[in-house]
Amino acid sequence: MTRPYIPTRANEPHNTIYFETRPRHLAGRGDPRRITQTLRAAGWKNHSDPDYPHVVLVSPDYRHTVVLEPEPESYRAWWCIRGESEGRSWYTDFGANTPVEILAALTDALLEAEPQTTPDIWPVLASAGWAYERDGQGNETATHPDGILCMRRWTVGPSERFHWTAEAALPNGGGGRELLWRASLDDVMPRHLIAAFTTALASDEPVQRGMYDVPRSHLVTQEQRGPQGEQLAADHETRLKAMRAAAHKARRTAALPASGGPVLTAASAAPVRSH
Repeated sequence: MTRPYIPTRANEPHNTIYFETRPRHLAGRGDPRRITQTLRAAGWKNHSDPDYPHVVLVSPDYRHTVVLEPEPESYRAWWCIRGESEGRSWYTDFGANTPVEILAALTDALLEAEPQTTPDIWPVLASAGWAYERDGQGNETATHPDGILCMRRWTVGPSERFHWTAEAALPNGGGGRELLWRASLDDVMPRHLIAAFTTALASDEPVQRGMYDVPRSHLVTQEQRGPQGEQLAADHETRLKAMRAAAHKARRTAALPASGGPVLTAASAAPVRSH
């Protein structure tokens, strides 16, 4: 029986004319499958309720979860990530308009081994031209040259814990600011995850978006060039194949006994399937 074609936004990438869009932090959310399908290829399990509009993914060791739950207001948290490291639990969330290319740097880092050294955060932003400030309480702020985007590590008082936030916001004319998107990161989460997110935040590389697929078109520059639908899909599939191969290798390595000889089990012998 032939499957009927059902028009959905999931089919749009192949029918979209893409434009190089700068700056990336104002380019809008992008395609969430850059994150969700990558995690699935790495062996994360789908615990979503098929009758509810969300995505719930859990790591193979059950230490990390990634939840995408769209909210009516785009400024509220859509992405929520929970994890555990060295016996401590942490939590981070991201607004709807957080570009997936920036968030994917963090979720990709979840799939890698934690580095031996703690990476620096602020020098990455300073080298990209961000203005850095530190006050007497130890609060730190770096501001993008456009004044719209900033990264902060702050605390309410000397004895309180620190928090990280990244915000893209516009002056509203009344002395306040209109929030475009916000990220909140836990200070106890592994520092290399914050560093990965920050590095992607500071990058001046463009992202591919449709002409009208940006929240504030007057804030970005778009040029009709760069990879289009078929090439973007091919690049994404290459990424997924590499992730599946890495996950398969990791499973085989974990199945080796202390003597180094291979152990053939039903799980290791079974072919890796895409879900």
